[in-house]
Amino acid sequence: MTGTVHLITGIQAAGKSTVAQALAERLPRSAHVRGDVFRRFVVNGRADMSPDPSPDALAQLRLRHGLAADTADAYASAGFAAVVQDVILGEHLAWMAERIRTRPLYVVVLAPNPEAVAVREAGRSKRAYVAGSFTVADLDTSLRGETARIGLWLDTSELTVEQTVDEILARAEPYRL
Repeated sequence: MTGTVHLITGIQAAGKSTVAQALAERLPRSAHVRGDVFRRFVVNGRADMSPDPSPDALAQLRLRHGLAADTADAYASAGFAAVVQDVILGEHLAWMAERIRTRPLYVVVLAPNPEAVAVREAGRSKRAYVAGSFTVADLDTSLRGETARIGLWLDTSELTVEQTVDEILARAEPYRL
């Protein structure tokens, strides 16, 4: 009995966690794999990503993505629909899609416009965009200009969470190498 994997990405405050949870709730026998959990496991020596990341930050990001991929595969091999979500931009998205062994794999990129992201960020209790770090514009530029156009790209600026999940279930197609 093999399950599936849905890989949900987008910039910070794009709605990944909320959409991934809602998608998992609509799928039978499902698990929500939150990639950021693996970053938070590091107690000492964490090197966070920044606009100019250190080699250690990039290595830890690759470790985090690899652990999320392995976890999603483990759930899928046990018959679960694994919904894994994280900020996976640039060359990292294609790497992650290839790292996940489970097929079918559905890649979904949440791509609301920067104005919608700024409004969502303002309405959240946690802050993703802090002084000295990434800006919405920085990450949006990386998403749209440096990330491979694989999977289903959704402009969710005007969509509710339920509408977004409906679109994913109706339009996502299996990823092919």
